[in-house]
Amino acid sequence: MPDDSQITVPASFIALHLAPGRRRPTASRERIAARHEFCEDLAAMLCETASTRRWELGVTGDDVLERVLRGLLAGDSVSADEAGWVVWRLAEMLGWDPPSFLPLPDMAAR
Repeated sequence: MPDDSQITVPASFIALHLAPGRRRPTASRERIAARHEFCEDLAAMLCETASTRRWELGVTGDDVLERVLRGLLAGDSVSADEAGWVVWRLAEMLGWDPPSFLPLPDMAAR
């Protein structure tokens, strides 16, 4: 990724690429930026569907987010850590409460 890129990868996403007890990511800056862009786009793409499902099914945001997580984990396009991050980001984009079934993304613990 060029140095003049306007994309800022949040620390919570970079933390997904840190091995326990390490300070340097396990992937290159370019790889992390590409994965972040993919996950950010995925969360944005899921907004309308998640909002519609919540209304159609008359369920809580947590219920919808849990279903989204299960769907993401069933595929092979994102890692389990990335799937959790996407669900947190989706909740944030929709203005919903954070998912109660997922731990808060913890940058310090990695």
